[in-house]
Amino acid sequence: MLLRSLIGLLWAFAILFGLNFLLSSEDSGFQAIHEAAQNGNAKAQHNLGFMYAEGLSVQQDTERALKWYRRAANQGNVRSQYNLGIRYENGRGVRQDYAQALKWYQRAADQGYSMAQSNLGAMYDAGRGVRQDYAQALKWYRRAADQGYSTAQTNLGGMYDAGRGLRQDYEQALKWYQRAADQGEVVAQYNLGVMYFVGKGVEQDYTKAQNWSHFAAEQGYAKAQSNLGVMYAEGKGVPRDYERALKWYRLAAEQGEAIAQKNLGDMYVDGRGVSQSYAQAVKFYRLAAEQGEANAQYNLGVIHANGEGVPQDITSAYVWFSISKENGNDKAAQIMDRVAKLLSPQDLSQAQHRADAFIEKQGSY
Repeated sequence: MLLRSLIGLLWAFAILFGLNFLLSSEDSGFQAIHEAAQNGNAKAQHNLGFMYAEGLSVQQDTERALKWYRRAANQGNVRSQYNLGIRYENGRGVRQDYAQALKWYQRAADQGYSMAQSNLGAMYDAGRGVRQDYAQALKWYRRAADQGYSTAQTNLGGMYDAGRGLRQDYEQALKWYQRAADQGEVVAQYNLGVMYFVGKGVEQDYTKAQNWSHFAAEQGYAKAQSNLGVMYAEGKGVPRDYERALKWYRLAAEQGEAIAQKNLGDMYVDGRGVSQSYAQAVKFYRLAAEQGEANAQYNLGVIHANGEGVPQDITSAYVWFSISKENGNDKAAQIMDRVAKLLSPQDLSQAQHRADAFIEKQGSY
């Protein structure tokens, strides 16, 4: 028993000694970096900034992180310049300042740093902190894309896809999406899935659409999950499978994807893969409708008009038809006038007021 206790004590001592050794090693490593940074070494300054930013071997301290990032950035360290750009663009630890973000991205981009070039392109593309300029956006996206940076390749594909700042060219869009998708870029994978699904710039191919959508969906991309749900619900590229359709719709709906929420509502109305439930349909239609999904708004109008899952309420039906019409649903526009004739002048006025208030609130988001 004494021997076992002695062995236990020796093990405990060894563990403590090892832990102290690791702690002292980390300590000495930090001291060496700190000393080099104090002596003006830009790489050490950047690393010290990163350590303070992430709380590595030191207590997290945003103010000190920014201090060291600035010192390194002023000496031309591209990673610190990029990190400062990110912080100013997103207001992380500093007041959001697009002009400062642009300044630091520009400095890193001029040195060929692809991530800064891509972000600089995005600022010109959106007109954040600078006058919107598609030519500049293309220039910086292309420089980053040519270095193989997948986000820039996706964005460049998007400009060709939409014809933004240049002639629309689906072949070029496909080329850049493909390069990014092959690197695992989720938005590019989703976009490729869409192009193959609708036959945009390529021969329509539901199997390829399903494959690319699945890659993006597995990474948690809600729009791809929603599209994959459609493919399983309609049997396009895969055998029809309502259970899987529901799975992907739910995953997307939980992330707030409005079309998936509307499609879930449809599944409950029709009883496809689930027991028919107007109450559940109303729940999902409402979630989508409150995000501006016009078809869900129309469906809520129909449900209120018929009293399915909710008490019949012609006034609320008119409200939802009116909102849906405002969002471009032609069917809602056709039925609105017929519903209006069923309402008293007072109820009609109240319904119009409710619809206007909803549309005004929606526009303020």
